[in-house]
Amino acid sequence: MIFTELIVENFGAYAGKNIINLSTKTEENHRPIVLFGGMNGGGKTTLIDAIRLALYGQRAQCSTRGNLSYSDFLSQSVNHQTSPIDNTRIELAFEHIVEGQWKELRIVRTWTKNPKDGKDNLGILDEDWPDSALANTWDEYIENILPLGISNLFLFDGEQVKELAEQDTPPPTVIDAIQSLLGLELAEKLSVDLDILASRKRKDLATESQKANIDEIEAKLKQLNEDDAVAKQELDSRQNELKIAQEKYRDAANKFRLEGGKIAADRTQLKAQIENLEATTETQRQWMRDRAAEILPLNLITPLLKQAQIQGKKELKTQQAKIARDVLQERDDRLLNYLVALSLTPEQIDLIKGFLAKEYQNLDRDIETDDKPRLGVDAEELKQLENILENLLPMQVKQGEEQRKKLQDLEEEIDSTQRQLAVAAPPEAYEQLDKALQKAQQELVNRKAAFEASQRRCEEINKQIEKTKKELKEYSENAIDIENKKHIINSMAKVQQTLQLFREKLTLKKLNKLEGEVTECFRYLLHKSDLVHRVAIATETFRISLYDPQGLPLPKHRLSAGEKQLLAIAFLWGLARVSGRNLPIAIDTPLGRLDSSHRNNLVERYFPSASHQVILLSTDTEIGKKEVQLLREQEAIAREYLLQYDNGKRQTSIESGYFW
Repeated sequence: MIFTELIVENFGAYAGKNIINLSTKTEENHRPIVLFGGMNGGGKTTLIDAIRLALYGQRAQCSTRGNLSYSDFLSQSVNHQTSPIDNTRIELAFEHIVEGQWKELRIVRTWTKNPKDGKDNLGILDEDWPDSALANTWDEYIENILPLGISNLFLFDGEQVKELAEQDTPPPTVIDAIQSLLGLELAEKLSVDLDILASRKRKDLATESQKANIDEIEAKLKQLNEDDAVAKQELDSRQNELKIAQEKYRDAANKFRLEGGKIAADRTQLKAQIENLEATTETQRQWMRDRAAEILPLNLITPLLKQAQIQGKKELKTQQAKIARDVLQERDDRLLNYLVALSLTPEQIDLIKGFLAKEYQNLDRDIETDDKPRLGVDAEELKQLENILENLLPMQVKQGEEQRKKLQDLEEEIDSTQRQLAVAAPPEAYEQLDKALQKAQQELVNRKAAFEASQRRCEEINKQIEKTKKELKEYSENAIDIENKKHIINSMAKVQQTLQLFREKLTLKKLNKLEGEVTECFRYLLHKSDLVHRVAIATETFRISLYDPQGLPLPKHRLSAGEKQLLAIAFLWGLARVSGRNLPIAIDTPLGRLDSSHRNNLVERYFPSASHQVILLSTDTEIGKKEVQLLREQEAIAREYLLQYDNGKRQTSIESGYFW
């Protein structure tokens, strides 16, 4: 299958008739990629919705439909400038192989702002010829080409990949699509058909009263199956409501945080913190005041104190020299008298006197000075001054500097905390933010409770279904005493067992192949090829497990956000390859959270190889100048379109070319 042309007329942001050539054929060769560029809100998702709507009509899972009825959805999809009598039109042309030959079909859906009977008008053109019979059976026909159940695996967006990347187990809708894509639902359908056949045989062999009882049990089983279908629809609705409530709560929480709500909520704590900081600051200041009352201020006159120390040493030395001269004078007088008594010659005594006179001259030089004593310090006072200058004062200066730094840090912390307090939301705004957050939180709780209640209801209905099936089987075995009946039931049971075994082996075979394909695709997309050696997929839940080259489990949380997204894309790619279906792939906003390395791998390795036709819808920040140039160099792009949105007219026009 390959899309060849899409026409949107008065649909969404597209006014008038817009014809888009989707063919991948060029003059040179086949190129798989059709590239659309557009900013957020410019109409990219609308094109994906147009393709879904053309293919599936009322069953289409469009992005903006939500819980709207089909009539309301069609009305809101009409361009706002379209008159009530003008048609809105979607045409999708595609080619597929029928009996070995390429055949082109064109789907045409039209409606007005107030659609007749709440529906669109469907027309199918077979090689430009209307085919009303095909239009009447279109839903069955398209299921054989691109079943609705698997369409989300081929027409997907970045948000879907993000959701799949974050979950360990795929959501139920994806699991159903996987089973359909791998052909696993056929065994389940056959099992249901066998139950129906067995039921008919029971009726043929039963008495009238037994038939009535069987009818009653089967009616109960039918009602339970209908209740189960309704419950599952309700569960899907509750799940969507839960997702919306979760988004609203995240938005309210972000707004609460960004607009000062969290700071306002911590106002009391911030005030207490400021009071504690101010008390600590006052303690530091008091310590500084106490030191200022001691010797610390002497640091201001340290040079003068050092000069006083030098002067004191000089004066003390002079004082000591005077005392020494007086003592020596008395001793020398006694020595001379003693020498006279020894009857030395006058010449010898004169020599001794001359020597002593020279000694006195040297001593007198130390004593004689022009400076008069100014300090009058003694040795003990000089020692105290020396201790202050060399020990006490440096220690207090160091402590003072440390305390001054602490005081400065405390004052900066006080300023920072006061600024936080200043930007906190005022009480009125905080009250509004808090109410909005509480409301969103309560809504989330209610939606979660409703979702869990729906889950429990589904589980309870399933239990009742199993119980009723068992009751029907037991009734058949116990109430219908006919040998042929036993043979039928026993045969059916054996067939069911064989079918279950077949399904298990088929599942195992398909999943083994899928595991190999996903592993190959993931390693091909990763720039760290040695990170993951094998990807394993659980047979019941389709839960993905990773193993490193040593065979040890690799927790998924160890992967980066970009690696998780690549794993999700590899999973979808592997499914497409295993299915064997040649279907187009359309990807909306494909490169959301990827870093440059992973982005290059995806652009270079995945996009050109994902399918024979790949429709990419990107912003300028996803497939940028570098990425589009790489695709052009690979000759992978067949068509380029730019979606230009006019804010004034609220309309989008389609031009040839890309952002660059």
